[in-house]
Amino acid sequence: MKTLSYHVMLRWEAEDEVYTAWVPSLPGCVTFGKTIEEALEMARDAIEIYVETLISHGEMVPSDESVIERTVKIVAYA
Repeated sequence: MKTLSYHVMLRWEAEDEVYTAWVPSLPGCVTFGKTIEEALEMARDAIEIYVETLISHGEMVPSDESVIERTVKIVAYA
């Protein structure tokens, strides 16, 4: 058994009044919740199912071990 860590990105969707949560290292792993805590819990469940599915199909399980995260700011005249 191995402990894996994943970055979860969150965005407030005002129109739907939910936080969308997605996992960049797991393409298509997207969920949502009405609070940040709920969105993170839903993301944890989605990650577990995603990883279990990869394992059951004998596929490689990606991890975030080599991910380097940075923020880039730009000025846009819009």
